[in-house]
Amino acid sequence: MSTVLDVGSHSVKYYSLAKLEKHGYEQISSFPFSIKILLEAAARQWDGKTITNEHVEKLARWNEHAGKGEVPFKPSRILLQDFTGVPAIVDLAAMRNAMQDLGGNPDHINPLVPVDLIIDHSIMVDRFGTEDALAFNADMEFKRNAERYKFLRWATSAFQNLKIVPPATGICHQVNLEYLAKLALTKDVDGETLVYPDSLVGCDSHTTMINGLGVVGWGVGGIEAEAGMLGQPLYFITPEVVGFKLTGKLCEGVTATDMTLTITEMLRKKGVVGKIVEFYGTGLASISLPDRATVGNMSPEYGATMGYFPVDEESLNYLRRTGRPEELVQLVEAYFKAQGIFRTDDTPDPMFTDTLELDLSTVVPSVAGPKRPQDRIALSDMKGKWNQLLTKPIAEGGFGLSEDDIQKEVEVTFQSGETVKIGTGSVVISAITSCTNTSNPSVMLAAGLVAKKAVEKGLRKPPYVKSSLTPGSKVVTDYYEKLGLLEPLAKLGYNLAGYGCCTCIGNSGPLQDEVRVAIDENNLTVASVLSGNRNFEGRIHAQVKANFLMSPPLLLIYGLAGRIDIDFENEPVGYNNQNEPVYLKDIWPTADEVQEAIRQAVDPEMFVKEYDNIYTVNERWNELPVGQGTLYEWDEKSTYIHRPPFFTGLTKTVEPIQEIVGAKSLALLGDSVTTDHISPAGSIAKSGPAGIFLQKAGVDIRNFNSYGSRRGNDLVMTRGTFANIRIRNQMVSGTEGGYTKYLPTGETMPIYDAAMKYKDDGTPLIVIAGKEYGTGSSRDWAAKGTLLLGVKAVIAESFERIHRSNLVGMGVLPLQFKEAEGWKSLGVDGSETFDVLGMDDQLQPGQMLTVKATRTDGSSFDFEVITRLDSTVDVEYYRNGGILQTVLRQMA
Repeated sequence: MSTVLDVGSHSVKYYSLAKLEKHGYEQISSFPFSIKILLEAAARQWDGKTITNEHVEKLARWNEHAGKGEVPFKPSRILLQDFTGVPAIVDLAAMRNAMQDLGGNPDHINPLVPVDLIIDHSIMVDRFGTEDALAFNADMEFKRNAERYKFLRWATSAFQNLKIVPPATGICHQVNLEYLAKLALTKDVDGETLVYPDSLVGCDSHTTMINGLGVVGWGVGGIEAEAGMLGQPLYFITPEVVGFKLTGKLCEGVTATDMTLTITEMLRKKGVVGKIVEFYGTGLASISLPDRATVGNMSPEYGATMGYFPVDEESLNYLRRTGRPEELVQLVEAYFKAQGIFRTDDTPDPMFTDTLELDLSTVVPSVAGPKRPQDRIALSDMKGKWNQLLTKPIAEGGFGLSEDDIQKEVEVTFQSGETVKIGTGSVVISAITSCTNTSNPSVMLAAGLVAKKAVEKGLRKPPYVKSSLTPGSKVVTDYYEKLGLLEPLAKLGYNLAGYGCCTCIGNSGPLQDEVRVAIDENNLTVASVLSGNRNFEGRIHAQVKANFLMSPPLLLIYGLAGRIDIDFENEPVGYNNQNEPVYLKDIWPTADEVQEAIRQAVDPEMFVKEYDNIYTVNERWNELPVGQGTLYEWDEKSTYIHRPPFFTGLTKTVEPIQEIVGAKSLALLGDSVTTDHISPAGSIAKSGPAGIFLQKAGVDIRNFNSYGSRRGNDLVMTRGTFANIRIRNQMVSGTEGGYTKYLPTGETMPIYDAAMKYKDDGTPLIVIAGKEYGTGSSRDWAAKGTLLLGVKAVIAESFERIHRSNLVGMGVLPLQFKEAEGWKSLGVDGSETFDVLGMDDQLQPGQMLTVKATRTDGSSFDFEVITRLDSTVDVEYYRNGGILQTVLRQMA
């Protein structure tokens, strides 16, 4: 099926979809672009074993197989960030030990495809609003994470095909978009050059940001990423593709963030979990590539596998604008056009499983929150909606406050001598942060222009607002400097604080002492505003209960106002030194002003300069010693890196699948339990099991760092599983946090403590939940910690895609209630003893199983559940105890 393509003076070969179509697959040309790329990958990588004729057939007849039957995917490369990348590399290091124990060669444990790990999640906003904030925070990052970085430096020499981008260079998805992604890749095969589409998976759910460029890629759990590194295909159900038609163009004053939040709300309502969303229509012509990347980035928030934008003229322009070589641009254009995967305004609409449509002219300024990214609120409705949320019950997404709580207001005096009042709805964090917006010139320059106008109008930020600027790329600093916008941002307190994920991942750092005490002593319901993609409970900051997502310029406006309950059409943002009101319309830039700023400030040379020496630019990183040896020298005293127990006692033989008998419930949970609830990423409570463990290990409380930074240590992370301060276990109703009832005695205790008691008793455990279990980040520790607590199965009304895969990858059985059933309708209260019956070595994908629930009085009832092992490969992984155990046995 290979065909010769002439590009300039060179000839390359490619696997032609047009030729395949002539072999009886006459509808390929009308398929969605994303499916064509998946089909090309399957045809090109066919080996008759892991990728078979049947797999290629399913994709070549996609319209007949969508939504059923598994297909494989072998990505061209893998992207990691340090929070999820460190535990992945720790697992590979532990697999080398296990391979040696099994009598195999540990050197065989090695990435077989290129892997890029970008260190971007470890920087914290310890200091803000000062000229030295960037240097101070970077210094604290290296002090806290020396053990992790030492381990990663060893990994650079120990593993092949692994490159590590050091700290303070940018956010992984932005580095991917601006530098790593090529769109078309080449390799030499039998003396000829083969060209094929760039593709990847990443163990960060927002890997989908690259979909904006036209690269097929999505987030997977760290466990799946490790299997992919070792050459294992990723298997998934032949995807349905929802076409999202865009028409019109955005109106004056509306940002790419507003568009993205609107699309997120629409798609979450539509229901696209596990599906691909592909954008089409005439409206694409008015959306810049950074704006497309913003939409693609939010795919996990609307639940899709991808939010894909086909390659078109804007993709080529972006490659040129970011300094990619002209030879690459010409190769991309020639290949994608020849392959029939290049979109133009004249391209006929592809066939889709389903469609929906948005006229971009109807999008209005918006925010999302206060607890979920899909809960969009029009800016004009914000004050009224906030007031409703204050009294709305917690179970319905509100705060359940009384009128007295709402009226709370406290005087706070700062070290400067200034005294101000804070109360319900005060904005205490205002952060330009995250991969979603912080390298999109349209919204970043808009924020800079807002700052400039605000300074000119004499506005200042209230002292209780913790403000920060943490761009996703150093290029942002370059174009801010070129236009002189860093100075007005700094005057308002938005000094550069770091290059990394920061506030959006929970690395917001401590609030000022005066603010912290006022919130704690008065139980104030305060807010954060950020340009991120996540606002789940307990994620941004433990003391901040309301968190709103919005564009960088709008969060700056809220930061200046210092409160959420404001109607910007009728109330001023603030007052100048003459006590004159300044309104939003006075400092909001026009679309023409923003576009002129982009034209003046952003040029390809900036990208070439910043990425020319990206692997060696950080001198402090370069000074770290490069470890030697195939096997890592584990330090039992380390509280950051610890050899995990996943492979302890692993043998070459596989135990038969058995029924789960006599299980107790560890947690009874409601709907929309996120991976943040299951495995928090933020601060470690000193009184929780993880905090107590660290203190006993001699770690001072101020050096706890975050859960995310300690994912290389199972002893910490298992203690942190289900330890989110906002999780609500219905077995101990009326409480918040990681507590459960130890059923044999009726005692309420931390979930970890109860799990260890059950482990001593030899009692298997289950977790029971509602709809959308495991939404949010591709948090591998949400599955790893679940396993290490002794949980054998999770029974839920529905699962988010990545977390279901992660559970299977760790050997935990995902079970789903039948349609219209759940623990509430069945009368389950968590006190029962559970038997999962009908399991044996003949277990099939999707098989119905019977659960027998025995009450404390001896009576019992049965209900059926669906085995969410969705493929024969899933069954094989479960039989082996997980993906990595499967791979080890195959390799040994």
